[in-house]
Amino acid sequence: MRGALEGKVAVITGGAGGIGFALARRLGCEGARVALLDVAVESLRRCTDELQSADLEVVGIPCDVTSQKACRTAVAEVVHRFGGVDVLCNNAGITQISGFMETRVDVYRRVMDVNFFGAIYMTKAAISSLMKRRGIIAVTSSIAGIAPLLGRTGYSASKHALHGFFETLRTELRPTGVHVLMVCPGFTRTSIQSLAGDGSISSKCRKSRKAEATPESVAEAVYRAIVRRRRQVVLSLPGKIAWLTSRLLPGLYDGFMARQVAGEIDSLCPG
Repeated sequence: MRGALEGKVAVITGGAGGIGFALARRLGCEGARVALLDVAVESLRRCTDELQSADLEVVGIPCDVTSQKACRTAVAEVVHRFGGVDVLCNNAGITQISGFMETRVDVYRRVMDVNFFGAIYMTKAAISSLMKRRGIIAVTSSIAGIAPLLGRTGYSASKHALHGFFETLRTELRPTGVHVLMVCPGFTRTSIQSLAGDGSISSKCRKSRKAEATPESVAEAVYRAIVRRRRQVVLSLPGKIAWLTSRLLPGLYDGFMARQVAGEIDSLCPG
């Protein structure tokens, strides 16, 4: 599969983060011209400089995916610089760690704005170019998008919503040649921004797990899935086990999940 993306144009949201940056490097090494989009301007500049220093064709474009206008502007710049979009990686995301009773409604709205509507805005902005080039949309979901995840009601809701939207969109786009790939990583070693129940940036540190994936291993799997035009990839053995167990033995899964995240949530219900 070496060189399978030679000359293709890839747009990656959340490009200055762990998975986004690793994906940019992976696709760039396969010959893709990469547009990194991120709201964190300084991190975006550093990541862009690093990839350019490795002789990869990369441009960094500041973009807040919660703004439809910003998404349209960013895609227009990509089309102007590179001619079009072949691969759109809807990767930008935030999470939330708090019990439902202690979580404000506006926190759920913020998570949905970034994770769900951000992906819709970017797809809407890029869809004409993707259709002309029979491209692919890769959506970073999560195991939380196909199974429950205790203490992350907003995050899980946003990821489940992505599946409902983009799996339906796949059927609409099939006659155009545009493909949709759903990517479901498990726990991954990244610095994803996490919101507390009051909307502040959470100071809680997620428990370290021996089975955590690296951003590079996720990027490798996504690259292979893009080339093979897979419909969905569920990453890691623990992720696959969680997915199947939640469907076949939901009671067992609930207990296992609670033990896995024990200590991360101060309170899940009043009492």
